[in-house]
Amino acid sequence: MNTSIRRTAAGLLVGFLLLVLNLTYLQAIAGPRYRDDLRNRRVQVARAETERGPILSREGVVLAQSRIQSDGSFLRVYPEGSLYAHTVGFSSLLFGDRGLERTRAQQLAASPSGTISAIIDSLLGRARAALGLRLTLSHTLQTAAAVALGNQTGAVVALDPTTGEVLAYYSSPMFDPALLLGEASAPGDALEADPTQPLLDRAGYATYAPGSAFKIITAAAGLEAGSINSGSEFPNPEQLALPGSSATISNFGGGRCGPADTATVADAFRLSCNTVFAQVAMELGAEELVARAEAAGFNQAIPFELAVLDSAIPSAESFANDRPGLGQTGIGQRDLRATPLQMALVAAAVATDGSIMNPYLVEEVFTASLQVRERAEPRVWKRAMSPGTAAALRELMLGAVASGTGTRAQVDGVSVGGKTGTAEVPGGAPHAWFVGFATIDDESLALAVLVESGGALGEEATGGSVAAPIAGAIISAWSQITPLHLSSPE
Repeated sequence: MNTSIRRTAAGLLVGFLLLVLNLTYLQAIAGPRYRDDLRNRRVQVARAETERGPILSREGVVLAQSRIQSDGSFLRVYPEGSLYAHTVGFSSLLFGDRGLERTRAQQLAASPSGTISAIIDSLLGRARAALGLRLTLSHTLQTAAAVALGNQTGAVVALDPTTGEVLAYYSSPMFDPALLLGEASAPGDALEADPTQPLLDRAGYATYAPGSAFKIITAAAGLEAGSINSGSEFPNPEQLALPGSSATISNFGGGRCGPADTATVADAFRLSCNTVFAQVAMELGAEELVARAEAAGFNQAIPFELAVLDSAIPSAESFANDRPGLGQTGIGQRDLRATPLQMALVAAAVATDGSIMNPYLVEEVFTASLQVRERAEPRVWKRAMSPGTAAALRELMLGAVASGTGTRAQVDGVSVGGKTGTAEVPGGAPHAWFVGFATIDDESLALAVLVESGGALGEEATGGSVAAPIAGAIISAWSQITPLHLSSPE
């Protein structure tokens, strides 16, 4: 009898412990997830009743705002449609928050009304008012980027290299946030299933072989190491045989870079000679090349408001027995990958004294009475190269636009330097790049343009024919609003 009672008691105890564990899991672990799940009707009601502050461009153009409806709920609207979809993002009852609507949600969203916690917070003076954001993005440059890129797949990033203010951040194709704001999931499901991937932020969340645009880094590594200068001469073959391999490297379109048997670094950079820069990389060595790329931000997380992928270069050790791979990496191919944001930061280092500033999107956080609550402070992120190397690279890049592969980026009255890139893609058309800078007096701009798979020109695309004109259009628009502080309200 006692044995039966003990067994029953033990069974009840185990059952009680399991019940306690289950309740603990539901309350402490799973509870917040269930509470905040967008399918929870209470969450939807609370979000609809919560006002969010406005988001403005640097000029004061309204990019997002809350409109009150007849039933007292708030509707989030985006007056510029798809133009800022990957930066401003959206705040949706069904799909949640994305972009700055997510990263700045605590500042944008007021305390929800009508809940017990909101009433308690109000009584205790802890109610949170909705704040607004004024961005660094220039409506003029964002529009220019969209128009210049057109219906081509790609991205544009433009920034002030002296502060890190991101002035344009555009990815194509875009999507209209309004499609995600209703109570039907079909539009959102259609966007996710779209093979053109309009939801993908190609400016920061996609990586590509940078092609010859990476020669900026290869040249910087050689200049820093003291192994080359702009007048250094290298053999100028039609094809470069790679050591220990049957593979060869050729220049785009075949042939040599100029008529002579040798070519200087300056001419090789201006004409984008693969054969010369592969030699530079192999003579330089993997440690110097990888170290210079990492000094510019490769293999590291960029401190940025939005989610971005790391740009990647293989470790120096991986090239120990692979000099052909090192040569191919030196011209921006092989396993090298970069985001347009990363390449814009490389251009920014050249445009300044070799420093890279933290890129940022939010200039000010302000109250409903337009009082500034927070203001961004520019900060140095990395020292990519010495001032002397940056100055030498500026001259090389100015030459590439003046009389090299980047001539179509020229803008009257503006000093423009850059490097084109035509990155080969196995089985597809090449990606077209332009990475460069522009200066007018004391004002400067750094930018990167990527056109995926050559855009309209396809197999005939080059960085000079496709990406450089887009850069020129953006630089021209920038020149019309320089100095930029004139288009930014005090």
